[in-house]
Amino acid sequence: MSQHPRRRRSSGRVTLNDVAQAAEVSPITASRALRGERGVAPELVARVQEAAQRLGYVPDPAARALATQRGTQVPVLVPLLSNTLFVDVLEAVHRTLFPAGYQPLIGVTHYDAQEEEALLRSYLALRPAGLLVTGFDRTETARQLIAASGVPCVHLMEVTDAPQVYCAGFSQQDAGAAMTEHLLARGRKRIAFIAAQLDPRTLQRAEGYRRCLRAAGLYDPALELLSPARSSLALGAELLERLLREQTDVDAVFFCNDDLAQGGLLAAQRLGVAVPQKLAIAGFNDLAGSAQMLPPLTTVRTPRWAIGEAGAQMLLQLIRGGLPAQHSVHLPYEVVVRASS
Repeated sequence: MSQHPRRRRSSGRVTLNDVAQAAEVSPITASRALRGERGVAPELVARVQEAAQRLGYVPDPAARALATQRGTQVPVLVPLLSNTLFVDVLEAVHRTLFPAGYQPLIGVTHYDAQEEEALLRSYLALRPAGLLVTGFDRTETARQLIAASGVPCVHLMEVTDAPQVYCAGFSQQDAGAAMTEHLLARGRKRIAFIAAQLDPRTLQRAEGYRRCLRAAGLYDPALELLSPARSSLALGAELLERLLREQTDVDAVFFCNDDLAQGGLLAAQRLGVAVPQKLAIAGFNDLAGSAQMLPPLTTVRTPRWAIGEAGAQMLLQLIRGGLPAQHSVHLPYEVVVRASS
């Protein structure tokens, strides 16, 4: 009968040496068996795995990072967790990375560049296997931290054709233009744009809106209503009421996201404004509840699950020393036309 491990770190944590002793193999063999390396006899693998399970052994990521110069953790930096958009991205990332042996670490930046810098310093000190970040808008210091770390990095939600930049997303500007083109095709001429939060992706949608209306000779800056406040249904209602007071001839509103648009629809109903007969309303992202609004909300369906999955797959290739077939993965969005427009 194998002896119970006698040597244990002062913390009481079961170590790899404890597992090796219990399985009556060398620490090197135990390590290779637990990593699933080929060349270790199946009976030894079974013995080591049984000992690890019996002792409750949990690998030390810091020790592995020290030994291999790279850990198994993958920080994923997103602006907010209150937005289901990013929850969907994170779920896809987790389902891609975890079965491959990597653990996502969620970092929330709150759209704050200094907070993102602090998170990068903290996570990069762990020697992570890779890094997933949202978009391209960050400080020069943050960019230097990523570059100097040597850690493979993939950008999510936006795309660029710049060389040596790995990314998965879609053109926010083109998507904004596509929704505006839909409203124009419906015969609307006084199309307003209402936005909140004003993060880089929101501003890119706004630029797509402007580009489309300028081409049609219908752009009027007075029809833009931009608020730095956090997006919500309540804010959407408030901004729509303000717009209708100030621009009585507006015949369509493109909200930068569905939270605001849902609030706008409820406000229109409360005010007795007929949608879409008098006022067309459209949103962005196709969030939960949009299809159930009265009337159902026209919106842009964004490929957030596909973005998380494609970005994580690209990162896995980089971690393993390969080169992805393309450095910029452009994923399709869709204008979903419902009864609100």
